[in-house]
Amino acid sequence: MKMLDHKLLIAAALGASALLAGCEMPPPDVVQNGYRGLGMHTNYNPRLLQASLDANVPPEPIPAAAPGGPKAKDVYKNVQVLGELTVNEFNRLMVALTNWVSPEQGCYYCHVNEGFEYDGIYTKTVSRRMIQMTQDTNANWKDHVADTGVTCYTCHRGNPVPQYVWTSDPGPGQPSAMAPTGQNTPSKTVAYASLPYDPFTPFLSQDNDIRVIGQTALPQGNRRSIKQAEWTYGLMMHLSQALGVNCTYCHNTRSFYSWDQSAPQRTTAWYAIRHVRSMNNDYVTPLGEVLPDTRKGPLGDPYKIYCTTCHQGAYKPLYGAPMLKDYPSLAQPLTETDAEAIKAAEAPPTPAAQAGADATPAEEAQTAEEPAAAEQDVVASAASSEAQSQPATDAPVQLQYPPPEMMQYPPAPLQYPPPPAER
Repeated sequence: MKMLDHKLLIAAALGASALLAGCEMPPPDVVQNGYRGLGMHTNYNPRLLQASLDANVPPEPIPAAAPGGPKAKDVYKNVQVLGELTVNEFNRLMVALTNWVSPEQGCYYCHVNEGFEYDGIYTKTVSRRMIQMTQDTNANWKDHVADTGVTCYTCHRGNPVPQYVWTSDPGPGQPSAMAPTGQNTPSKTVAYASLPYDPFTPFLSQDNDIRVIGQTALPQGNRRSIKQAEWTYGLMMHLSQALGVNCTYCHNTRSFYSWDQSAPQRTTAWYAIRHVRSMNNDYVTPLGEVLPDTRKGPLGDPYKIYCTTCHQGAYKPLYGAPMLKDYPSLAQPLTETDAEAIKAAEAPPTPAAQAGADATPAEEAQTAEEPAAAEQDVVASAASSEAQSQPATDAPVQLQYPPPEMMQYPPAPLQYPPPPAER
């Protein structure tokens, strides 16, 4: 009898251990991001959230360069992208790039002993294009990155190749001649769900329709099948993991497809998908001609960008740390006018400006109109200069939101609750 009780006690202890192993400690925090009763909330484990916060701390900015001096293109050879910067600003950015991308390899990760001007190493060609990609992102994709922007550190975090990249997946070997559909193959990319293992090639490289809703009842010519929808779910699983959020961060559980009932973040995500696709097709994939096989996947395509590359589990990369403000030369492609504006922004305040900071309210009122007029002149001059330096045909294409194909299905009418009564 005592032996039986002992075995029951052991079995109960094992059962309790198994039950507790499925629980997260400490208890999760719930953040509501929608109306009550809709299930629109995000669950956070405080322990995991703290680990994510600790892993997303940006490095301290390098002290600003001393103002003045010749331009980099007039002193150094073969400076094709950042030549409008002064030598001091150029060197400061090069030090930052080394710390962000190749802290162990140093300058010679991109340069050769024969001279820093030589392009005899593929990493220099790639780095030049990545700088241009960063400038294009910050200048022309504000619907995604806003004014916070990105820098090379956003993706690289001290690694020559970002830790999170993807290539087209050929899938497991199949014993038959039938092409695999992708389901029932364990893959981390879709949280090991029974979904296609490569949702990135059709959406983040190719321009396939992500939103899958049938227009007619099956089988009357409706090609928007459940199997097709599973690719979309695979991409959504990646988005959720990459940003560390639930589906309700963007969608309303009342109507997942309806745009006018969705959270504003869904609009940002719409632009983000197209931005990632643009970066892969316009900048990364063309570099396959110079990249070695060690920087390519099994099908020969180069390592590409997806949401995790930048976000790495945070709803905003580095939780919104504004690194770009410390490196304004990455904010847009540099022209002579841009370089002058950067130089003025980084210069220390002049004695006159310092005196203005110490002025009395009456003195500020007397001089308020003059600076305002001067500011208008500067803005008008900059706009005129930009218009003259860039032909109309080179203007970036502005995406239209929402696109017409996304609004084929009128959303259900939404009645907003009345505002709460004043207490």
